[in-house]
Amino acid sequence: MKSFLVAGDRSGSGKTSITLALSALLSTDRIVQTFKVGMDYIDPSYLAGVTGRPCRNLDGYVMSPDEVRAVYAHGCRGADVAVVEGVRGLFEGAEALTDLGSTAAIAKQLDLPVVLVVNARSITRSAAALVKGFVAFDTDVDIRGVILNNVTGTRHREKAVRAIEHYCGIPVVGVIPRTEEMELAMRHLGLVPYREGQEHGEFLSRIETVKRMIANHVDLDGLLALAREGEPPAEENSVYKAADPDVRIGVALDEAFNFYYADLFDILASCGAETVPFSPIHDRLPEADGYVLGGGYPELFGAELEANTAMREGLREVSRNGTPIYAECGGLIYLTDRMVLAPGFAGSGEETYDLAGVFAGETRMPARRMLGYVVGTSAAGSPMGEAAFRGHEFHYSSVDLAPETRFAYRLSRGSGIRDGFDGAVRDRTIGSYTHLHPVTSRGMLAHFVDCCRG
Repeated sequence: MKSFLVAGDRSGSGKTSITLALSALLSTDRIVQTFKVGMDYIDPSYLAGVTGRPCRNLDGYVMSPDEVRAVYAHGCRGADVAVVEGVRGLFEGAEALTDLGSTAAIAKQLDLPVVLVVNARSITRSAAALVKGFVAFDTDVDIRGVILNNVTGTRHREKAVRAIEHYCGIPVVGVIPRTEEMELAMRHLGLVPYREGQEHGEFLSRIETVKRMIANHVDLDGLLALAREGEPPAEENSVYKAADPDVRIGVALDEAFNFYYADLFDILASCGAETVPFSPIHDRLPEADGYVLGGGYPELFGAELEANTAMREGLREVSRNGTPIYAECGGLIYLTDRMVLAPGFAGSGEETYDLAGVFAGETRMPARRMLGYVVGTSAAGSPMGEAAFRGHEFHYSSVDLAPETRFAYRLSRGSGIRDGFDGAVRDRTIGSYTHLHPVTSRGMLAHFVDCCRG
């Protein structure tokens, strides 16, 4: 198996478009397994979409080194090539003086060679100084190649390539021209999710254009020559070992709710749960012993969610009857009484949509954009049990719940729903802004599955 990591010199370097295209091109005659550094749902949806295999997340702040290696080994089963996409700049992390949570830390933990994507806009010889600085900053990070992006003209290309290869002794395996065709569709939380975009011809056409650009301007053979080659990592004491299912859990999965880590379904199976997908937009609520409502973009489908009265009433009824429900972010929003969109966010005037009404209160959008890690503890007696956890929050909304609302999570880092509290609880329903990674929070998910057993 060949393996390498694509990192950027900064956010906006173009690494996402480049990694997407590389993965798609390599998948034409190889089995490619992709990974994404950081807690992120949208980039992985693209990498999974073009390879046909679930992209898995690796986060050195949320996950222990053993968990990182376990996820990597599990994902690599049967793969010919492993491609890891970094997050932000190569050395950006949770702290200033350590590499905790950074792409560099993942590269070192998994012994992956790095291909550095450099935004070369308006620089030529200075690009060599930049690359040389990256190489010298942490010599344990194995930077083996460079892809230059945003290059204009032959002269620009020749000077930058010659300077890097002369001063740094590292090959430049790709030079991408500056063009708007390399940009992917965006919205308020980042890229448009692949599941949603693939329904539109213009979206798929843009991805094909990016693939052609990379095919024409990156030396794929030269890139693979820089990759590490060896046997896929062995799975040892895997947390993924499936158990015989004895409980059914419905998982909301459609245009509005699709922010799930690929490991969720494996971890639920390892806890003895059979997952049953359903759509809060299109379906009636299926019979199940419990339900999971993940994140997504419910704000874009307010009318459709409101129109499915049977679904909203069904969720409200099972919650009142004590059936366990676990909701994250978009799922939390859906469980409030209503969603209010400010003028200009989705239309010319204010728009209000009735939702499931499990939690007394309303959601308003837009609000202050929240993005960052979460650290907290979960109280005993909640559907997720007593535990310490790390996770992630990423939203553009505010949830205003009734003053008497009980909370199961107390955060030492992050904002949560109100004043550092998260995980609103009613009966055996819990809704939070915190996104948990299924591997590092397996104990909490196992407790939830146990609650679903009765």
